Amino acid sequence: MTDSSALDPEDRKIVTLARSARARNGVPEGAAVRDETGRTYVAGTVALDSLKLSAVQTAVAMAVASGATSLEAAAVVTEAETASDADRAAVRDLGGAGTPVLVAGPDGTVRTTVTAG
Repeated sequence: MTDSSALDPEDRKIVTLARSARARNGVPEGAAVRDETGRTYVAGTVALDSLKLSAVQTAVAMAVASGATSLEAAAVVTEAETASDADRAAVRDLGGAGTPVLVAGPDGTVRTTVTAG
């Protein structure tokens, strides 16, 4: 486990935002991404009959739709132990293989950081 207080303040911010989205919307996952200008995009899981997106995929889509051209980092708050391959692929598509993805539990404690690669 990673001591969240030891995180860079900007990384701590996206973990907090992701946790808030999960709690506020009562969804399985919350995510936040930070683009190349420092703007953040926050999302929860989308589970409609006609559309299924993870929280990370939704946050990346929001960033792209808002004109982001790259990502600095992503965070997901989830019960899962790590980021899914699909989530890492979405981050990689916009941010590149080296983009960090912080994976935190529901309490906001970062369990691991993986790269999108």
